[in-house]
Amino acid sequence: MLKKLHVQVIIAIIAAIILGLVSPEWAKAMKPLGQAFIALLKMLLAPLIFLTLVHGLTHIKDMKKLGRLGVKSLIYFEVLTTVAMLIGFVFVNVLQPGSGLHATDLAEPDAAKGSATLSAVDFFLNMIPHTIVDAFATGNVLQVLVVSILAGMAINLCCGPDSVIVKGIDEAQTILFKMLGFIMKLAPLGAFGAMSAAIGSYGGETLIYLMKLIGVFYAACFFFMVFALGAVTWIIGLPFLTILKVIRDEILLVFGTASGEVAFPKLIEKLKKTGCDEAVVGFVLPTGYSFNLDGTALYMAIAVGFIAQATDTPLSLIDQLVLLAILSFTSKGGTTVAGGAFIKLAATLQSVKTLPLGGLGLLFGVDRIMATIMAITNIIGNTLAVYAVARWENAFDADAFEKQTGKRPKRSLLRAKDSLVETPLASDSNQSSQVLDKSH
Repeated sequence: MLKKLHVQVIIAIIAAIILGLVSPEWAKAMKPLGQAFIALLKMLLAPLIFLTLVHGLTHIKDMKKLGRLGVKSLIYFEVLTTVAMLIGFVFVNVLQPGSGLHATDLAEPDAAKGSATLSAVDFFLNMIPHTIVDAFATGNVLQVLVVSILAGMAINLCCGPDSVIVKGIDEAQTILFKMLGFIMKLAPLGAFGAMSAAIGSYGGETLIYLMKLIGVFYAACFFFMVFALGAVTWIIGLPFLTILKVIRDEILLVFGTASGEVAFPKLIEKLKKTGCDEAVVGFVLPTGYSFNLDGTALYMAIAVGFIAQATDTPLSLIDQLVLLAILSFTSKGGTTVAGGAFIKLAATLQSVKTLPLGGLGLLFGVDRIMATIMAITNIIGNTLAVYAVARWENAFDADAFEKQTGKRPKRSLLRAKDSLVETPLASDSNQSSQVLDKSH
């Protein structure tokens, strides 16, 4: 039992909570352990996304399906993130966690300084790297995606399945997964460090208004997961609780580190094992890490409302709708590690000039606590996105899902004629999955 990773993570989290309550100073000193673990994963994130996406694209039989896959993915992402933001605005307006604080004299926090003003044009121009190497050097996920899509399409059109380049990509992906396997053995240590620092820093000193904010945010996230994501699983004919069981280890890892990136490697493997076609996984999952951040969308909507209430700043319905349109851009892209949403929120506030930047100082202390459920919402949303697009594209193996989970998928409402005997987009998905399985 103790050899299982999720059991080790649970033990580490319990130990971290105890240390944080008993000795806050010692707990704060554990923070570098969590930072080091996340840094190790971030080190391999860009090449992992590149190899995963390129590997999937090089094995697509029909490139016309790739365009359809991209359109369907973006439609799904935009609908779900918009629903998340609307839910966030409803919760913060109805429950009003910041009303009565009257924090009208806040100074601009250091965290907001240097945030770049964002616009739709800047957002799209920022997706283009100065050079191919620069995308990997800076770790910009959106830029890596652009390079990966171009490279995958070019290799697909220029190289056959027996090409040395294609085989090299397959072997490089196997090696990278092995490296990630080594790093994942340190997950309990990373979870212990991150959780200890959070409890030691903020455990017993959070003000009542911030506790209300945390409660509202957690309630909104659970509401979104149960009703919005639950509706998605009903539409695609898959049991929600079974999917959560499949990714329970990844949820626990994210709970300890507040970083969605720690779940990425294992999610790829598990989604393939449970019936999703390799090409769909290779495209939708890494793209979702930039465009389908449901938890981040909820966070930014609720944070904007909270700052307006706490600083007594009038924010009409029209103002909120304008912010919703802006947030639909600024909530995407960037990093999925703890603190990434806070930086994007700072950039948003600086760009719209509607709310005082000083309001960010209220969120800084509890950002780590909120980042936990935000990251969990993000990875559950991205997991369901892969299943949804796979069923929408008729690229889902119902037998593989039943073999791994013991549950038979029902008919998907996304397709008028869903036979449950679905065909892969990739030419050798099963073979590639077997290679990955051996590497673990």
